[in-house]
Amino acid sequence: MSGALSATARMALLARLSKRRGGDAPRPEAGSARDFSTLPGMRDFSLLKAALDQLEMQSPLFRQHDGLAGAHSRIEGREVINFASYNYLGLNGDPRVREAAKAAVDRYGVSPSASRITSGERDLHRKLEAALAEWHGAEAALTFVSGHATNVTVIGHLMGPRDLILHDAAIHNSCTEGARLSGARRLPFAHNDMAAAARDMAAARRGAQRALLLVEGHYSMDGDSPDLARCVELAQRNDAWLMVDEAHSLGVLGATGRGVAEAQGVDPAGVDLWMGTLSKTLSACGGYIAARAEVIDWLRHTVPGSVYSVALAPPLAAAALASLDVLRAEPERVARLQRNGLGLRDRLRARGFDTGGSQGSAIVPVILGSSIRAVKVAGALLERGVAVQVVTFPAVPEQSSRLRFFVSAGHDEDDLDRAAEALTAAVRSVGRVESLAL
Repeated sequence: MSGALSATARMALLARLSKRRGGDAPRPEAGSARDFSTLPGMRDFSLLKAALDQLEMQSPLFRQHDGLAGAHSRIEGREVINFASYNYLGLNGDPRVREAAKAAVDRYGVSPSASRITSGERDLHRKLEAALAEWHGAEAALTFVSGHATNVTVIGHLMGPRDLILHDAAIHNSCTEGARLSGARRLPFAHNDMAAAARDMAAARRGAQRALLLVEGHYSMDGDSPDLARCVELAQRNDAWLMVDEAHSLGVLGATGRGVAEAQGVDPAGVDLWMGTLSKTLSACGGYIAARAEVIDWLRHTVPGSVYSVALAPPLAAAALASLDVLRAEPERVARLQRNGLGLRDRLRARGFDTGGSQGSAIVPVILGSSIRAVKVAGALLERGVAVQVVTFPAVPEQSSRLRFFVSAGHDEDDLDRAAEALTAAVRSVGRVESLAL
């Protein structure tokens, strides 16, 4: 069956949606200011859901794991090889991490019950921040309850309407939301194209009061990295700050997992702001900024996402700190992860799959084309005992919809072989599927 939706099919879907709504509670008049269906993207979202129904396809989203999401997991009663989670070094569930979290609950309870600036401060916060600052070669760090909120609140607070934010076009949504909040002029440049970044910076810098160059250390959609030395040079030459989002880099890149600076042999002091998350390698939840002490002190006392938010939960801070201790003591986990990432990428490429620019560290995309095809292949993979993430329109352009394999140090050679074989069989079973014409 073709996955394309003709104009006639789209109209039929809309009609079906209208009939489905007929028995609901009274709704605002169509097109009025109170009609939620007028929200940007709501119509396309409804069409996508209806298309899944018409094609008798189960949504690949919100899959329920029945237990620990490690290299292997159990999803809705099915044992699977798990490539859908960020547990890069297998530290989520490590006995030392679990015990640290339990000890924090026993001493502090589950919640700090306040923002840090009032009465939410705990010694675990300062210990974790000191460890994170040292890890990045920075003077100080500040933690937040959410990685996404970290970028939103810090970028939104740091920059203003007279400023310029130049960022990679593949930057995470949290960064673009922070830029939007700031009111600064936002200029995206083509992914990893530093020549384009230099041209855009030269053209726009003079008219801005301050400038921020914003990149990721390891791009979650493509599995590649920027040229950090060129980023440092570009920022310094143009009197701009450089901010690097290390959400997927910490514990993944470099011989000991210290991130993109270690991997590329660049002095981390050239980066003004290091951002990272606690929810991936560090097996907790939250985010952080590492920078000069004066910047962190200012953020600690003024940034809304800290001042007006409850502090990081004690068991999460303890888990992240314990994970960092294990990472420091056992760099062989990083080597095993990198070996697995490269092994999976090379296996998939050898079978003819498009893995884009993945460098084979922890993230290996497989670009399949249409959203419908990506969803179908993901479902066929799950039936074969392999769980992956699906990225479809509108998160990416329709013809670049993909599967994302997140590799773990806990995977073994058999897992990689089985995943490659299962993907080959799944794609063959689905066949060719046209794009979703929205």
